[in-house]
Amino acid sequence: MKMKTQSRLLMLMILLIGGVRLFAQDSLQQSAPNSRWHFRVEPYMMFPNMSGNTGVGLLPLVSVDAGSSDILSKLHMGGMLNLEAANDKWAVNSDLLFMNLEQDAKPSTLVNSGKVNMKQLGWELAGFRRVSKYLEFGIGGLLNSLEADMNISRNLAGGGTQTQSGKKSKTWVDPMIITRLSTPPAIKKFMGQFRGEIGGFGIGSDFTWQLQVMAGYRFSKLFDITAGYRAISIDYVSGEGASSFIYDMTTYGPMVRFGFNF
Repeated sequence: MKMKTQSRLLMLMILLIGGVRLFAQDSLQQSAPNSRWHFRVEPYMMFPNMSGNTGVGLLPLVSVDAGSSDILSKLHMGGMLNLEAANDKWAVNSDLLFMNLEQDAKPSTLVNSGKVNMKQLGWELAGFRRVSKYLEFGIGGLLNSLEADMNISRNLAGGGTQTQSGKKSKTWVDPMIITRLSTPPAIKKFMGQFRGEIGGFGIGSDFTWQLQVMAGYRFSKLFDITAGYRAISIDYVSGEGASSFIYDMTTYGPMVRFGFNF
């Protein structure tokens, strides 16, 4: 637990120090101003893997460890859309993700077998300030709405099993600190971006972090395709006893985005 807390504080310090340094460099930029706004609509697909634990009420903690092929075969519904408006200094970004999927519970000392149905809505709204032609620093809010429906076969101390079920839903908002490193608009055909963010800080979740790495090709001023990798980790705990809800999960995997620029 101590090492985990130290790692989180180190990540926060790196982003904060980097942000202050980048803002300080802003006065040195000599690029010509351009206040024209550009708009981007970007539907995308992610091929997720999931690893972590979830718990509902008095039911035992259930572990989930699922690959992308398993998740996609049991995906009931999913949709992802990224929107952005930007000029040479400012950007406003909206990222929407929804998944409704069912996964098998990983057997453990307490859990013999079972299934977990998860409905997850994530919407992040963020604002960015460009501090050089490559770097941006931003803040945002990440809305998470989760519903967990668990049906498990629990191992009994004297032998045998007992079927138990439970269902909980929670909604909260995490403040986020974000850094983006992107190829400048002057590079016409090829594009790339790294995005790192941390948040939660006990205000919503205990801790949330996200990383994205993307590379792509512009076929025209209107259309481009990017591919990359994304990881989202949420550590959320709420309530005690029968009212408790635990979601400590990392979702990660490759993704493909289809960009339309206006």
